[in-house]
Amino acid sequence: MRVCLVTPEPGHPLLAAATALLEAAGHRVESLDPDTVAQAPADLADVYLLKSRTPQALDLARELERRGAPVLNSAAATTLCQDRTEMAELALRGGLPFAGTRTYGSLAVWAAGEPLGASPLVVKSRHSRRHDLVARVDDRARLGELAAAWPQEPVVVQEFAPNSGWDHKLWAIGDRVFAALRRSELAPEGRGPTRPLALAELPPGWADLVRRTGEVFALDVYGVDLIDTGDGTPLIVDVNAFPGIRGQAGAPEALAALALDRAARR
Repeated sequence: MRVCLVTPEPGHPLLAAATALLEAAGHRVESLDPDTVAQAPADLADVYLLKSRTPQALDLARELERRGAPVLNSAAATTLCQDRTEMAELALRGGLPFAGTRTYGSLAVWAAGEPLGASPLVVKSRHSRRHDLVARVDDRARLGELAAAWPQEPVVVQEFAPNSGWDHKLWAIGDRVFAALRRSELAPEGRGPTRPLALAELPPGWADLVRRTGEVFALDVYGVDLIDTGDGTPLIVDVNAFPGIRGQAGAPEALAALALDRAARR
């Protein structure tokens, strides 16, 4: 089989490990840097792994799909996960326990408009990307600081749900689910280290909730950020298309197997 990685970083640990497994089994692995490739190649691979979210990468993925190539994740599913407003709307329509979300055209407009209301609140950039805005707002002074720094930023606003201060980082590759704990960037101490977590340590039903999220969002490789709001009650606060999934035993094997399965279906 020919597997192609759509990424400027084929040496990413997850991709590199999966590549080694595939090549050891006699398969061919290539890579396309979407930032430098002008168009999709004439000779299509059997499956493409979309580990990039840039506009160029999404355009390339759409062209590959138009020509009949399987792309994991699809361009449409990847694009949806970059818009936190659409993400929340789809999750709630799908019956998932997702944080209630309000959207504002800019942070400055929200700050100058309606009363702050119930607090604390969480404000995030509407469009998910590296180094985007994710902050806790307890009062108007903090809101003013953020509005001064990010005045034109489109944002979503969610009520802060009391929790332990640790995010459950759950990832899925096909049907395989992996888990870890990471101190939240909203905790007083700031973002902390990631700790391994066995699936058996998750509250009942959480792994199935992750798989259900993948079905709702039509994702194959994805991450779900959950918080425990008490007694094992989950609240989804984010969904990510093709995250890094670093340091998870079995993840490269799961990715290699998924790629071959989708290639064989073609």
